[in-house]
Amino acid sequence: MRYLIILFFVLISCKNSNDNKSESKTFEDIHNQAIFVDSHNDILLQTMEKGYIIDDDLKGKTHSDLDRMKKGGLDVQFFSVWSDGNQINPYKFANIQIDSLDAVIKRNPKKIVKVSNTEELLSVVGQNKIAALIGIEGGHQIEDDLNKLDSLYNRGVRYITLTWNNSTKWATSASDETKKDGALNSERKKGLTQFGKEIVNRMNKLGIIIDVSHVGEQTFWDVIANTKKPIIASHSSVYNICPHPRNLKDDQIKAIAKNDGVIQINFSSGFLDSTVGKKEDEFLEKHKSEIDSLKLSGVNEYLAEELMYPKYRQESEELKAPFNLLIDHIEYIIKLVGVDYVGIGSDFDGMVLPPKQLNDVTKYPLITKALIEKGYNEKDISKILGGNILRVLKANE
Repeated sequence: MRYLIILFFVLISCKNSNDNKSESKTFEDIHNQAIFVDSHNDILLQTMEKGYIIDDDLKGKTHSDLDRMKKGGLDVQFFSVWSDGNQINPYKFANIQIDSLDAVIKRNPKKIVKVSNTEELLSVVGQNKIAALIGIEGGHQIEDDLNKLDSLYNRGVRYITLTWNNSTKWATSASDETKKDGALNSERKKGLTQFGKEIVNRMNKLGIIIDVSHVGEQTFWDVIANTKKPIIASHSSVYNICPHPRNLKDDQIKAIAKNDGVIQINFSSGFLDSTVGKKEDEFLEKHKSEIDSLKLSGVNEYLAEELMYPKYRQESEELKAPFNLLIDHIEYIIKLVGVDYVGIGSDFDGMVLPPKQLNDVTKYPLITKALIEKGYNEKDISKILGGNILRVLKANE
């Protein structure tokens, strides 16, 4: 069955199967003929925090809006539904975000359609519309209730990041496992509890992909030991290039490949370039008084910090990672485990510092251009741009 799935997605990873040789095509042709999938975009959060409407023109305000997504050749978007660990009634807040996406879809039936499986997805893409799915970023949003997990599946959720930076009662996060002042106490064991393993089992049965992008290493290995389906890292990069606590070490990358899963590369500069974290800390410290003033006025900490970047645009531009580092992360995984295990999980609108040149969703084709220049053929590029994660989605159904 695994090989039938792989063959199926090799065949459908391009929108059409004309026989023109790649050499006669432009990078735009190759990009637009592939099924391009981004596994992580936080634009729904922007609608919640700032009142933006994603079917409006948001150029200069966000990384994404509906028309710019299409302009960038996007075919399939997993919309992230997020809240931090302090959110009151996080399940309700998650449903409000899903409601907002449903409203956008209802207003724009000729542009975007929510899908529940790969068959529907391929049909929508064939109609030149964006296929929308949902990823829950943070398992605390199910409120330790398997019935709520089922309900979120019925609303279109097709992956869940088991933790955000905060641990749940049943899984420990990368943040808590690595920070000396993290939330774990001496009595709390790292990794999945028995209930966490029940959640993994239930997700496997429902067809919800397990996402390990924010989980701690022990949680990761517990997932590998218990899942019966391929997993993803929806927005992570390579630890050996940039030792961010949320990036994946070589043994983890190899384990995901053995599991037939996929690592979706995060565009955030701090995940690509090991020098960015320190420079970003210095930038925020420099503007600490303004951030503190905003917090006192009722603005949450994340938004208060985010507002500094557009205000001091030239300073923030200098913090960005070089574009070629994004390609380096993709190539690292290919060289380590092969081309079948890497994809795109931008984290657009969930971060403030994409790499240079890649300023918004319209710049996606630059990735295709760079891969062509590196010598990758059209078949392999189509896997990277979307075929690999479509394989995982199909395998979880």
